[in-house]
Amino acid sequence: MDYEQPKSEPESTSDANVAPPKAENPWMETLKTIGLSAVLAFGIRSFVAEARYIPSGSMLPTLHIDDRLIIDKISYRFSDPARGDIVVFNPTAKLEEEKFKDAFIKRVIGVPGDRVDIKSGKVYINGKFLSENYLGEDPNYNWSSTTLTPDGIVPKGHYLVLGDNRDNSYDSRFWGFVPKDKIVGKATVRFWPINRAGGIDPQPEYTK
Repeated sequence: MDYEQPKSEPESTSDANVAPPKAENPWMETLKTIGLSAVLAFGIRSFVAEARYIPSGSMLPTLHIDDRLIIDKISYRFSDPARGDIVVFNPTAKLEEEKFKDAFIKRVIGVPGDRVDIKSGKVYINGKFLSENYLGEDPNYNWSSTTLTPDGIVPKGHYLVLGDNRDNSYDSRFWGFVPKDKIVGKATVRFWPINRAGGIDPQPEYTK
């Protein structure tokens, strides 16, 4: 007995009526690309890294006026600043009282629990000499963190920062400690000028 072969059904009853997709306006594609790039750039600048320039000579000879740096903004989310780090920070309460609005850049010298003394320009941490190989000229003055607190101890969550150009730097000696929540990030790479691009300074002797 012969069997009638079943009739094949079309895969879709509407295929013939579907219009091909319209090409998107090239201007709209460009705007979307620019918008996405802006969002990514904002996210990176807000949370990961950003570029900064040096406006003064307070960090000479390590950093020169108009140097361009990349600031790492993520490391301190997982670790604390260390002695020798060069950090960018927003004005402290004291600096805000003095009407400062722009960020500062200095080197961390005292970490929580430290007492810092300067004798004839030489830094001593808890009574031990700190060998600094990044200073251009040997400063010649005396100072102690006891001018900031009765015991001179850097408080928990705060840092004592100094400029490398000690005789020409407005730093912790004058306005006090920097709270960690004011620190924007760590200076890691100099990208301008080209002839000095790369690492921003020699590794401090005490971190070797």
